Amino acid sequence: MSDKTILIVGTYDTKDDELNYLADCIRGQGGQVLSMDVSVLGDPSAPTDYSKHDVAEEGGSSIAEAIASGDENTAMQIMARGCAALVARLYDEGRFHGIIILGGSMGTDLALDATAALPLGVPKFIVSTVSFSPLMPPARLVADVQMILWAGGLYGLNSVCKSSLSQAAGAVLGAARAVERPQSNKPLIGMTSLGKSALKYMVPLKPALEARGFEVAVFHATGMGGRAFESLAAQGAFACVMDFCTQELGNHIHRSRISAGADRLTNAGLAGTPQIVAPGCYDLVDIVGWDDLPEKWVNHPRHDHNRLIRSIVLNNEERRAVAQAHSVQMAKSQAPTTLIMPLGGCGEWDRPGEDLNDPEGLEVFMQELRKTCPENVSRVELDCHINDAAFAEQALAIFDQWIADGVVRTSP
Repeated sequence: MSDKTILIVGTYDTKDDELNYLADCIRGQGGQVLSMDVSVLGDPSAPTDYSKHDVAEEGGSSIAEAIASGDENTAMQIMARGCAALVARLYDEGRFHGIIILGGSMGTDLALDATAALPLGVPKFIVSTVSFSPLMPPARLVADVQMILWAGGLYGLNSVCKSSLSQAAGAVLGAARAVERPQSNKPLIGMTSLGKSALKYMVPLKPALEARGFEVAVFHATGMGGRAFESLAAQGAFACVMDFCTQELGNHIHRSRISAGADRLTNAGLAGTPQIVAPGCYDLVDIVGWDDLPEKWVNHPRHDHNRLIRSIVLNNEERRAVAQAHSVQMAKSQAPTTLIMPLGGCGEWDRPGEDLNDPEGLEVFMQELRKTCPENVSRVELDCHINDAAFAEQALAIFDQWIADGVVRTSP
């Protein structure tokens, strides 16, 4: 159990005692430690494995340049750039198995860059005085980062902060020992959806795709799930994507904080990955349930999904904007792209008799899709609902034809 090495990163000039305590906890559990200093002005009590000079130089700069800037933000960005580059290189060289970074707001800013430099499946822990704070934009949080609030840890060791640090030490070492990195011997299909109460196509599709020799990962399209999906798509991780819940695109253009970013519905196509697209739950914008209701939504029908998520029902003009956004994003694709348009509805709650049933609004959206769909996209219209068996059957028919034509790769 002593063969796992944890890289500890922090400003050793101001947090020397805390970082050394963290190292002692890891060693006490049989782990090994590498240390990296990202300070600028001061020095650690003892040399670290990677000095602040090593860090700055890895990013193409120097400590002298950071100090000469006379600006703490500029200096820390120099260190963040070097830290991210050094962390990535050391991991590629097999020097460590997990990383833990300690900091206040400065160290956390650097930590977000450093963890983003590592692939999915590498244990990444940030122990921060601002963990879970809205100071951190969701776009900078990588899919598998773990955070622990460093309570009582602003200055010096005490029994309160030791509780956080000792748990963090056990967590990162345990994760490094237990992690099963994504190394499937099957090609991977990326699929987007919401829960089964809204979208049900994954129930028949997942086993059908697995029977064809593929692995299937379904991403919850509530902002962070879409970010993880797009991140992996950009890396070329998928053999094909079935992007059947594009609601996050509507969230983004209508300025909800529950956004997967401006690149939603682009990265698979830009990476050359074939994609089948459908506008699942296009008619809703999810907003933060505990926020005050923005003025623009006051006169809209809405549904409180739970205390975290509130769904706003879009009007016709807003639906047109969502349709146009689909076309703009799909036009960027450099891979085979097929859009399936289920004319009977795109979410369980818009069926006849249900609260969100709106045949006029649905037709407005579909008509705008017809009008704006780019030439690089094949369009299939189905006289069914997205949750009907016919939708899943059509998706499989397209997929099977792509396999026959060699469009979808059948090896990892």
